[in-house]
Amino acid sequence: MTSLVCVIGSSNTDMVIKGDKLPAPGETVLGGTFLMNPGGKGANQAVAAARLAADSRQSATVLFVANVGNDLFGRQAIEQFEREGIQTTFVTTDADEPSGVALIGVDSSGENSIMVASGANARLSPAQVEPALTSVTDADHTVVLLQLEIPIPTVAYAIRQSYERGIRVVLNPAPAQKLDPVLLACLHVITPNETEAELLTGVRVTDETTARQAADWLHEAGVPNVVITLGSRGAYLSTGSGAWLVGAPSVTAVDTTAAGDCFNGALAVALAEGLDLRDSVAFASKAASISVTRMGAQSSMPHRAEVDPLSHSFNPS
Repeated sequence: MTSLVCVIGSSNTDMVIKGDKLPAPGETVLGGTFLMNPGGKGANQAVAAARLAADSRQSATVLFVANVGNDLFGRQAIEQFEREGIQTTFVTTDADEPSGVALIGVDSSGENSIMVASGANARLSPAQVEPALTSVTDADHTVVLLQLEIPIPTVAYAIRQSYERGIRVVLNPAPAQKLDPVLLACLHVITPNETEAELLTGVRVTDETTARQAADWLHEAGVPNVVITLGSRGAYLSTGSGAWLVGAPSVTAVDTTAAGDCFNGALAVALAEGLDLRDSVAFASKAASISVTRMGAQSSMPHRAEVDPLSHSFNPS
């Protein structure tokens, strides 16, 4: 059996400055270290999925659907995807818009502040997504993974079409914004962090009790499975059969920039391989905890052997 993770999303080049503190409005902070890395939520999640699937006996294939510019950043991005073993058949090059760029500040505690110029990402269309979904031959062993750095109509199309084809959809609702309740009912899993959960539900998530309240709101909106990521505390998982706080290993964070992306890529791989939700969330939490101990976005993503040296012993359900 070969499972498939189809990531539909953004590709950016991240320009990162790591310093002692993040600037306040109107403030200039001198000093720091500059790094330039490939990024974008979609690309980050695709790389995380590819690395975590590579050494698995279930050998999930990772396919990426994206739109990049006809420029140096776009060409470098496609070359990087291919080096990671990601299928790039459905990564298209836009003749008119530049590749996306993100400016990221990281302070000494690992907290970050990000501004994004979407570029070609803002032109990823349903017409570019449709061939990728049509290519799916085994819906039962496929997971579509989406974020919100591409146009919402394209996200909506991908969710509806996947649902109609019987393909499970994992939506990482980031950057945070309100969503059509009709779309929520078509998801298999939604994975907001505390901030995103509050924006979606109106519930300020501060602990397990408020996470349960936010999850209940999302269940009532039609989402069968809710995973609220809680940073160093792990993740709150709520399903139709129960709810659990799934802890994360204790680590010293260096850069949290792509922790959520690592979590989502790992979650999609585990689900595509047949793990149940609770084990999938535990796997994703462990992967994310490794990523925050390293600088960068895609460069911080762990490989399967780091997360689960005994991955060959998994028994898919």
